[in-house]
Amino acid sequence: MKRLILGSNSPRRRELLKGLGVDFTVDTENHFQENFGPDIPYDEVPRLMAEGKSDGFHRPLLEDEILITADTMVICPMKGEILGKPKDREDAIRMLRDLSGREHHVVTAVTVRDCHRRKTISDTTEVWFKPLSDAEITRYVDTYKPFDKAGAYAIQEWIGYIGITRIDGSYFNVVGFPVHRVYELLLDFGVDF
Repeated sequence: MKRLILGSNSPRRRELLKGLGVDFTVDTENHFQENFGPDIPYDEVPRLMAEGKSDGFHRPLLEDEILITADTMVICPMKGEILGKPKDREDAIRMLRDLSGREHHVVTAVTVRDCHRRKTISDTTEVWFKPLSDAEITRYVDTYKPFDKAGAYAIQEWIGYIGITRIDGSYFNVVGFPVHRVYELLLDFGVDF
């Protein structure tokens, strides 16, 4: 039996991985510093972050262990800007104003590694927001406090219900974990479902 380790604090990722019907533990101790230079293409950043988190895991993996790490980013292709987690209330409001009435991309990269090999996949979902009023944006930010979410929103919360008009790609990728791709990766690593 393979022992799965999820290297993520995200409650959404925990819930989605649990939905695959596998047992796993959570271990987020890591030495990786999340930063990147301006010369890195923005659509490559989630891959670099997921692989960095995998390589920065605090100890060597045992023969029967598989580590899963991930990173999700919201990208505004029109501006070529990455929207990570907001620093504060004002930053969250700014991000949602940037997303209002526009298309953006949610990119999640997932790295699966055992002590012999590492494989990374990336999944992109295109998301469209209706034009959001300032009242809708501030209501959402003040009520839901989306400071731990890339792009300052969660599709499964109020702002997603009232604001998202269309998605092209995986809904679960926007939540933060493309479980259909994770399932394929885990099969490739010999996980028995």
